[in-house]
Amino acid sequence: MDPGVDDDQGLTAAGRPARAPRRRAAALLHRRPRLRLALLLPAPLAWLAAVYLGALAAIFLTAFWTTDTFTGEVVHRFTLANFQMLGDEPVYRTIALRSVGVAAAVTAIDTALGLPMAFYMAKVARPSHRPYLVAAVLAPLWAAYLVKAYAWRVMLAEGGLIDEALRPFGASGPGYGLTATVIVLSYLWLPYMILPVYAGLERLPGPLLDASGDLGARPLRTFLSVVLPMIFPSLVAGSLFTFSLSLGDYLTVKIVGGRGQLLGNVVYDNVGAANNLPFAAAVATVPVAVMLAYLAAARRAGALREL
Repeated sequence: MDPGVDDDQGLTAAGRPARAPRRRAAALLHRRPRLRLALLLPAPLAWLAAVYLGALAAIFLTAFWTTDTFTGEVVHRFTLANFQMLGDEPVYRTIALRSVGVAAAVTAIDTALGLPMAFYMAKVARPSHRPYLVAAVLAPLWAAYLVKAYAWRVMLAEGGLIDEALRPFGASGPGYGLTATVIVLSYLWLPYMILPVYAGLERLPGPLLDASGDLGARPLRTFLSVVLPMIFPSLVAGSLFTFSLSLGDYLTVKIVGGRGQLLGNVVYDNVGAANNLPFAAAVATVPVAVMLAYLAAARRAGALREL
């Protein structure tokens, strides 16, 4: 027998010291899942705290500063003037309400369009066809944001594709403005509504729908009493994407919005042309506050589990 081999362990004497600590560490981590979690989470949590939460904290702090009228330099002096201006000036209240209204309209349109599409994909289409339908839903995301927005600008223009299609019916296209903004944003964020709803419908047991029909429920009653309550968290999860992305958008408004402005445009203009970073930061806190309230409501609905 080779003197370098241990009868009990079946390992070389030289190999045992190298592998035994590794095995003991693996066994320890296997027995203590919380320890594994503690070792895995610090790096991503540190990144989240430094980049995301740190940026939000910087915005919130900057909102309480001011800008020197003559030099344009940021003055690090605590003041509520920026928030007072937001509350006192009717134009900013109007822009804030308009932004929330646009985001809500986009969410409603995407829900109305995305729900039947997701239902067809999950419950009507053949299982072999579903991967292709999902790929078709994802296909618009492969194109650049600006390419899609400018394509819609061409279609919405006077004499464009939509205008020419409506002309035989005695109507004209919407042109540029708030309606065009809602149309383009609804197109851009529709996949973000379809996919969470599709995932929720895919988990809905088919026999449950059959049982509802066997008990005499009509399709509408089955949808309202069985399907909708079970996929409601998925709908709220999709609305988080469509609402938040629409609330903070500014490029689409610049491209097809005409003279209309949303909160994102006010932030952009004050960072660039007006060079008033503290006021831009104060305006940026408005959509953050709205989304925090929306997230709190979504959490109560259990929608965060669907993200």
